[in-house]
Amino acid sequence: QAQLVESGGGLVQAGGSLRLSCAASGSIFSRNAMAWYRQVSGKQRELVATVFSGGTTTYADSVKGRFTISRDNAKNTVDLQMNSLKPEDTAVYYCNAVVISKRGPWGQGTQVTVSS
Repeated sequence: QAQLVESGGGLVQAGGSLRLSCAASGSIFSRNAMAWYRQVSGKQRELVATVFSGGTTTYADSVKGRFTISRDNAKNTVDLQMNSLKPEDTAVYYCNAVVISKRGPWGQGTQVTVSS
């Protein structure tokens, strides 16, 4: 059964760090580019960072230099290390495959709140 479970969110002061983790079922993870997305209530979900099966990564301009995405192909997990957090990073964070046809149902996400 396709499943995504995100964890690691919380409340942190501006400038702090958090590490998010996503456990994906093999049907979603296997050989697929995986990504972290975030969504603020009332706004569209946006792409934050992508990691391809070979390890290549890309980032949204807003997080470049502060966030690092990684994957463990043996464990089917995708992590997002977030440093130098800003209040504008506050959102619910989700992971999923990049290619729409490879995606699983969206998980519950994990809330990240950055206080100023």
